[in-house]
This record gives sequence, structure tokens and C-alpha cells, in this order.
Amino acid sequence: MATLLVTTRAGEERAIEAPDGISVMQSIRDAGIDELLALCGGCLSCATCHIYIDEDDLARVPAVSEDENDLLESSDHKSERSRLSCQLIVSDTLDGLRLRIAPEG
Repeated sequence: MATLLVTTRAGEERAIEAPDGISVMQSIRDAGIDELLALCGGCLSCATCHIYIDEDDLARVPAVSEDENDLLESSDHKSERSRLSCQLIVSDTLDGLRLRIAPEG
């Protein structure tokens, strides 16, 4: 189990408990934060679960895959800290991870 520190689009920071082995996207949605549309359900085909990883935590997440990067390129809000939350699997390594939900669109 990991604690994720999620900042919503409104700027509210929430600590959520995330079970190991599920995606960060699913953890955020299970915690009742409905800002992530996640239209494809985590199948890496829509980019509606776009988040920003805190700069200090970037080294803790795996590298972006080519497919993930291609989808992120379609976002007007892509940055060097952008990730798709469906592609990050919760583990002890992510305990304390800080992230912000990216603007919609």
C-alpha cells in the first residue's frame, strides 16, 4: 500500500491510500476524485488520465513508453512532467508520490 498525494485541478491536495498492483488512475478514481475521465479505462488509447508528476519525484517513476509519449503529444498541456496515470502501477516505490491532475483537454 502506498500513499499518493494528489492535487486536484482546484488546487486541493488529498492524501489517498493506493493498493499495490493497481494503476495510479484507478487509485485516484477509487478515492472519489472524479476529475480523471479515463475514457478508455486504462487501455492506453485516450490520454484522459493525464497527470503531472512532482519534479522531485520524476526519478521514482518508470520511463515513458513510446505509445504513452505519442498519446501525450496530443495534449495541449504536455510538459516534461506529464504522465498517463493508467501507465503507473502502484508499489512501495511510489509511496509519498506527489502528482497534480492536468487540465482537461
